[in-house]
Amino acid sequence: MKPIIAAVTASLLAMPALAQTESYDCVMDPSEIVLVGSPSSGVLESVTVSRGQKVSKDQVLAKLSSAVEIASLEVLEARANSTAAIDAQVARRDLVATRHARSVELREKNVISVDQMNEVAAELAAAESLVRQAELEQSIAKQELERARVVVEQRSIKSPIDGIVVSLNQSPGEFLPNDSHVATIVALDPLYVEAFLPIEVYDRISVGSVGEILPGPPVGGEYEAQVIVVDQVFDAASGTFGVRLELENPDSTLPAGQRCLLQFPGTG
Repeated sequence: MKPIIAAVTASLLAMPALAQTESYDCVMDPSEIVLVGSPSSGVLESVTVSRGQKVSKDQVLAKLSSAVEIASLEVLEARANSTAAIDAQVARRDLVATRHARSVELREKNVISVDQMNEVAAELAAAESLVRQAELEQSIAKQELERARVVVEQRSIKSPIDGIVVSLNQSPGEFLPNDSHVATIVALDPLYVEAFLPIEVYDRISVGSVGEILPGPPVGGEYEAQVIVVDQVFDAASGTFGVRLELENPDSTLPAGQRCLLQFPGTG
C-alpha cells in the first residue's frame, strides 16, 4: 500500500502548478464630471434641483432672472409679426403700377410725353424698392426675434447629461458670473474603471479585453467590464501602464469613487 501512496504523491508533485489569476488595484470613477455653468451671467432666480437628485439631459437645473430679456422678446414679437409696413408699401406700389399701365396706354396714343412716361416708370421702380425694403426689415425683425428667444432660453440652465447632482454651488439670489458654475453633475452609467498594470502583461491586454471587477466592501460582487483604453506610454518610474475599462451600471446602482480589484482570467 505504501508504495502506491508514494507513487501517487510523486506524480502529484511532478504536475505543474496551476496558474493563478493576478489581481490589480483599481478605482471605479464616473464616466463624466460636468461643472454646469451658463453662457449668460445674472442673478439666480431659482434652483430647481437638490443634491443627490437624478437628472436627465436637458432638464432645467436653475433659472436666471430674465424680466428684461422677456420684455425685449415681446417687443420683437410684435414687430416681427406686424405686416403694416409691407401692406402700406404694397398698396402704394399697386397704385403707381396702375398709373404706369395707364401712362403706357396714353403714350401709345401720344397723349403724354416720353419724359412723363419715364417719370411714372421711375416712381414705380422706387415703389417696388420700398416694398423690398419693408420685406427685408421684417425678415431682420424675425431674425432678431429668434436671437431674443435664444437669449431667453439661455437664462434657463439645463443639464447636458443624464446623471446625478453631487453639489450645488450657488443659491437663489446670488449672482452667477460667466466663469462660475451652479452645479456639478456626474454620469454613473457607465462607470470608468482605472488601473495601472505591470508592463509585463502589456502584450496580453488590448482594447476589447474583458476583465472582472471586484468592488471592495461594502459593495462587493463581481462584474464584467471591457477595456476601452490602453495607454501606449509606459510610466518608467513604476514600470506600469494605464488602462481604462467601461463598466455598465444600469440605474446607477454601483457608486463611483470605490476601490476595487481587477482581474483578467486566462492571462495569469
